[in-house]
Amino acid sequence: MNPKDLPGEEGAAVSRCPRAFHVIIKPTGSACNLDCRYCFYLPKKALYPPDTRFRMSGEVLESFTRQYIESQQVPVATFYWQGGEPTLMGADFFRSAVELQRKYRKRGLRVANALQTNGVLLGDEWCRFLRENRFLAGLSLDGPARYHDYYRVSHGGNPTFKQARRALKLLQYHGVAHNVLCVVNRMNAAAPLDVYRFFKREGVSHIQFIPAAGRMPDGGLTEWSVTPELWGDFLCGVFDDWVCHDMGEIDVQIFESALESWYVGEAQICSHAEICGACLALEHNGDLFSCDHFVDVDHYLGNIMKTPLTALVGSEFQREFGRVKQDGLGASCRQCGFLFACNGGCPKDRFASAAGGDPELNYLCAGYKKFYSHAEKTMIVLSDSLERRNQLESFPDTEY
Repeated sequence: MNPKDLPGEEGAAVSRCPRAFHVIIKPTGSACNLDCRYCFYLPKKALYPPDTRFRMSGEVLESFTRQYIESQQVPVATFYWQGGEPTLMGADFFRSAVELQRKYRKRGLRVANALQTNGVLLGDEWCRFLRENRFLAGLSLDGPARYHDYYRVSHGGNPTFKQARRALKLLQYHGVAHNVLCVVNRMNAAAPLDVYRFFKREGVSHIQFIPAAGRMPDGGLTEWSVTPELWGDFLCGVFDDWVCHDMGEIDVQIFESALESWYVGEAQICSHAEICGACLALEHNGDLFSCDHFVDVDHYLGNIMKTPLTALVGSEFQREFGRVKQDGLGASCRQCGFLFACNGGCPKDRFASAAGGDPELNYLCAGYKKFYSHAEKTMIVLSDSLERRNQLESFPDTEY
């Protein structure tokens, strides 16, 4: 892989580095102890030689920690640990990570950590570490066993639900801040209330629903991809139950993000942000890529052990990558009444064509439209209520 050329002087690229950006850290690369059938990241091992040992070295860890903290110009710097499966590194690796964060932390800067895991390796020691160091643990769980086990299997094809649920109970028992990431696929999408109410029964209060959409090498759709219709129906079904019973008690990320769009005109999650480019991916050896979903030769920026992190993030190539999301919108998107909430969705899902032949329409467009149309009146009422509450809270006290 060849790094992208930096525009002009390296200092110019550094000066264009955003005030805040996130990096998804892959300390084990694509190495994982599961073989989930819909995983988009397992094939990334092909980017490296067959004998590669996918383990981040202490040298790369320290260099990234120092550069990342130095680059942040906001009150909180969050380290996002993903994979593959990051717990394969062992708890001692993360103890070293925390020590390095303390070593390089700037005065006035708060450092946070978020770790996404399948939960297989979690035990009491891990959970005590996560709680003591205030990690946010994201647990991958796709609902009840009959849905979770359909795609989330071991390398031998065995079910993994019992291990995932055990991890959830351990996180809860030890008081670890946690959320659940549920991949909505062709199997569980048809049962929105079964899935959502399962999480409620299990005491989950923070949920991320992520749509599964992928293509085969020949351009065809994978069998596990959720259809746009199922995705829309799933969101509408969960939304109605959430609004009636759980709003304010359970945080469903996609609903909270939609409300932010109606209230302040800006989504919380990157897939619905106006531009991309502020959430990059770091491989085990220091290779930096434009995005977690674009870890490929065409989006390789360079290696942080050879080129400063800020120069790579601030490069013209990366800035252009971010702009393309908005610049590449077709007429059907630009004329859509829900553009402010959707912004064309994640570029990785733009592989459909609109009726008029517009390229790069989000494959899930019809599903999002169905949900936004269904939720619009409620979102308007909720955003108006938030506005009135904020006005009252900001009104000065008066003594008579």
